[in-house]
Amino acid sequence: MQLTVPPKVTQRAFERLAEINDDANAPQALRIAVEGGGCSGFQYEIDLDTPRTDDLVLEGKGQKVVIDPVSLPFLADATIDFSTELIGARFVIENPNATSSCGCGTSFSM
Repeated sequence: MQLTVPPKVTQRAFERLAEINDDANAPQALRIAVEGGGCSGFQYEIDLDTPRTDDLVLEGKGQKVVIDPVSLPFLADATIDFSTELIGARFVIENPNATSSCGCGTSFSM
């Protein structure tokens, strides 16, 4: 049985999530999921959500990032970060399992 190395979440990502939740009425977790589709075969879905009982929960700075068990193998050893660039600010995923990705950064293939 091969063990899946869970993704890592940067302090910058936890800090941005804390800022988002400071402005929210009810703080939520950041859900990272992988779904079929996109221009490269798979795409990341990033949303605010409530943790479910079967989720992997990654915690830092009082915040939670959650990943469902189906998405977890696709995100093994990935890094979840927050990036501020000239074109905008967003959560980004650096995924060593992706063999290619599209320009938007939300679609990838394996």
